[in-house]
Amino acid sequence: MKPVLSKIALQYLRYVLVAADRRSFRQAAAELGVWESTVSRGIRDLEDEIGVALFVRHSGGVMLTNAGEKFLGHARTAIGQIEYALKGAGAAGRGEVGMVRIGIFSSLASGFLADLLHAYQAENPRVRLDFTEGGLAQHVAAVQHHRMDVAFLTGAPIVYGCETTHLWDEQVFAVIPHDHVLARCERIDWDDLRDEHFLVTDTDPGPEIHDYLVKHLAELGRHPSVERCGVGRDNLMRLVALGRGLTLTSEATTGAMFPGITYKLLKTEKLPFCAVWSPRNDNPAFRRFMSAARTLAKQQATTFG
Repeated sequence: MKPVLSKIALQYLRYVLVAADRRSFRQAAAELGVWESTVSRGIRDLEDEIGVALFVRHSGGVMLTNAGEKFLGHARTAIGQIEYALKGAGAAGRGEVGMVRIGIFSSLASGFLADLLHAYQAENPRVRLDFTEGGLAQHVAAVQHHRMDVAFLTGAPIVYGCETTHLWDEQVFAVIPHDHVLARCERIDWDDLRDEHFLVTDTDPGPEIHDYLVKHLAELGRHPSVERCGVGRDNLMRLVALGRGLTLTSEATTGAMFPGITYKLLKTEKLPFCAVWSPRNDNPAFRRFMSAARTLAKQQATTFG
């Protein structure tokens, strides 16, 4: 059997639908903006292709044959599905639908990421944002192997096969029990922390906070006292409230409040954040997401710079 559908033009199906509705090739041609002979010839070619007459021609116009009635029902369904597919493909190509897979290191409680996600989701409600928490090594590997579209990380890492761009900075805060002597200070500096005991999580971002503490306190000639705890961030905050030690956190996380602790700004400290992605990523929704991120970064730099 020869492949009928491969030779049937979508436009010919439109000719059939409009001609059936108007019961006239002439009126169908006027509605479609083509010559009457174009409609007549197109329908004739379609009839020849499928081997059955769809219309009976008469002096007053046209009417569907029995075969034409059956064909019309299937044709309406087919055109509806094709138009739906074309609209869906177009929306996906423009990044209006789909998914963006995001690796995060910081909190979504407040700050740049929270603002970005709110703005992007408002403009792109049909795009799903999928989040994975983790550290630098885990996220970089996922981006390199295209399991993740973009990762937001601290610092300015150089990642093989990836592009990076600095987007925002966050201030650094010490997390202190309410009854600690430093809780009465408006701001503190590294010298105030030189003799303190610190808590970090075993999981990310604990190791990075550990290295951060070692670097800055070592510059004061101190070997920091750092305890690794096998708990998540929320329970770590509760251990701080119990007086087990202090910890550090970034500005975005201060949007989440925990009983028994206070956040104190660490003077002069700022933590840069960047986006890491693969230049071979062809996900349109991701490209729109990065465009929104750059736009927000420029706006905030202008506002707060």
